[in-house]
Amino acid sequence: MAPIMFTSLVIFLLLGYPVAFALAACGLFYAVVGIEMGLFVPNFLQALPERVYGTMNNDVLLAIPFFTFMGLILERSGMAEDLLDTIGQLFGPIRGGLAYAVIFVGALLAATTGVVAASVISMGLISLPIMLRYGYDRRLASGVIAASGTLAQIIPPSLVLIVMADQLGRSVGDMYEGAFIPGIVLSCLYAGYVFLMSMLYPKSCPALPSEARTLGGGVTSLAVVALLTFGLAFWKSNLLVGYVQKGSEGIIAGFAAMIVAYAIAVANKALKLNLLSRLATEVIVVLMPPLGLIFLVLGTIFIGLATPTEGGAMGAAGAMIIALAKRRLNLSLMSQALDSTAKLSAFVVFILVGARVFSLTFYGVNGHRWVEDLLISLPGGQTGFLIVVNVMVFLLAFFLDFFELAFIVVPLLGPPAEKLGIDLIWFGVILAVNMQTSFMHPPFGFALFYLRSVAPKLPYTDKVTGHSMEPVTTGQIYWGAVPFVVIQCIMVGLVIAFPQMVMVYKGQQVTIDPKKVEEQMRNLTIPGGGGFGPPPGFSGGIPGLGGPGGGAPGGIIMPGMPQPKAP
Repeated sequence: MAPIMFTSLVIFLLLGYPVAFALAACGLFYAVVGIEMGLFVPNFLQALPERVYGTMNNDVLLAIPFFTFMGLILERSGMAEDLLDTIGQLFGPIRGGLAYAVIFVGALLAATTGVVAASVISMGLISLPIMLRYGYDRRLASGVIAASGTLAQIIPPSLVLIVMADQLGRSVGDMYEGAFIPGIVLSCLYAGYVFLMSMLYPKSCPALPSEARTLGGGVTSLAVVALLTFGLAFWKSNLLVGYVQKGSEGIIAGFAAMIVAYAIAVANKALKLNLLSRLATEVIVVLMPPLGLIFLVLGTIFIGLATPTEGGAMGAAGAMIIALAKRRLNLSLMSQALDSTAKLSAFVVFILVGARVFSLTFYGVNGHRWVEDLLISLPGGQTGFLIVVNVMVFLLAFFLDFFELAFIVVPLLGPPAEKLGIDLIWFGVILAVNMQTSFMHPPFGFALFYLRSVAPKLPYTDKVTGHSMEPVTTGQIYWGAVPFVVIQCIMVGLVIAFPQMVMVYKGQQVTIDPKKVEEQMRNLTIPGGGGFGPPPGFSGGIPGLGGPGGGAPGGIIMPGMPQPKAP
């Protein structure tokens, strides 16, 4: 029955039925069929309410509304517009400069908003007209904007990484740390493609003309500030050794150095000190708030100061502070952001509840064993398993988005992967990079739809030059996405070939020495009683789990209680 269930679900989804209801309906229908045929035990259904309430009690999923709200507030605060304008001026003098700026800002927005729609629509509205104005190839411009927006899928704080960690039963913080370097490498691959195009086809991505660079020059002063900031961070990180948690020195020192650079730029702009060029001042003033927000969210998670849920709450508060500083925060903005956040959160929870119903029946008819036996018996061991799974997920991504893949497919793939000895954080990052292609696949890629909604559909007159401009066709958007889908597939291969990119998350894990714990517990005392420690004659082991012979938990010796005897 398990293969029939899975096939029926795919057919329902291809027919266009809502995912949550298709999952729940398939689960309940085949539960009834299984009971009638004697293949499904009715007692399994008694666990259904507990599974639904378990979803509602899942604290990890609280991070989704927080990060969604943060992204929506930042989208409407004008931060993306300021970043694209200023970074575009910075990279403008070189060929492909606007494309580099879009990739750079896309990575920054991914690390602050974590929402693909917000990134693609913002950059499509702001950057696409400028790129078309100065003669960029329409396919290249469309592909760069759509691909840079999808970086929100792999660069933390990504929503898909939260869901992936929850479905694989792993820490969201570990998943964030593991995905950080692959996300940066993917951004560099995008930039490498733009560089290749600028060398082979210079006319496809020309430099920004001098009359368009209103902030002028002054890259030298910006480079000096950057070097001084790095030097200050390095010096401060050495001073912090031994005073803060090991591994967090660089993050804290970098944040402190950024505050100093930001204070200098603000003072230079407000008091007109002429210490920095206008370009350097604007870049620093615009760049530091999102970088500070990244530290507030990711930095506190990486150094262990906050959980992902707490980091999301701080990020939401930080986004409101940035919007307030830009004088964009009002009741209408809050209402729109809360409304969209509530809709997306309800959408996720409904799919998850439907997935719980489906998986209960699927497990009841031993579907998990069928999938496990099928995948473990593949030739090639771990490598064969990873190749087949990635090809399957790539093909499914043509029809399903990442939420549907994460809730339906990932729970079935996790146990076989673990049985084959594959690290689940590494496996989750591989799948996340692969599932990123679901936003770029023609003809159903959501990023392509988002860009299509804001790209010009009819001929128009450019506001700056006054020239008549041709529209961007749907075919140009689709063909522009193809090279970036290929790059994403290459990235999947790189993560498989070089697992060290992900395994950095293991570098700072806390290890517990049982001997030291036992020694410390012996030295503790409680008022009116004996000490915390192992019962007499107890050799080895970690105290706190109760002593043999019926002693109090943790080896607590209470007055009047007979001491437990040694085994």
